[in-house]
Amino acid sequence: MRDRYDMPNYQRQSSEHHEARRKAPPSETNAEIYYYKKQIDSRTLMVIVLNDGEEVEGTIEWYDRDALKVNRTDAPNVLLLKHNIKYMFKAEDRAAGGK
Repeated sequence: MRDRYDMPNYQRQSSEHHEARRKAPPSETNAEIYYYKKQIDSRTLMVIVLNDGEEVEGTIEWYDRDALKVNRTDAPNVLLLKHNIKYMFKAEDRAAGGK
């Protein structure tokens, strides 16, 4: 009976229980990275709407954790910080929605 309540056995049981618990889902899904890579490779014309409502249209040349470099045909290329971006979409989606 004493062996059942022995402290080392108790600790061992609790660690086994801890391992059996489900792990938390990953905090990073890499979906954003996949999306940027797909748009860069296909040179998709994107519309990037900034927090202040300004729209930047161009193709994404590269990205990192904090910024996007956008190439534009009618204006100089621009480096956009991600925290200033409200949302983005493909320019062809805007043209299709207007018809």
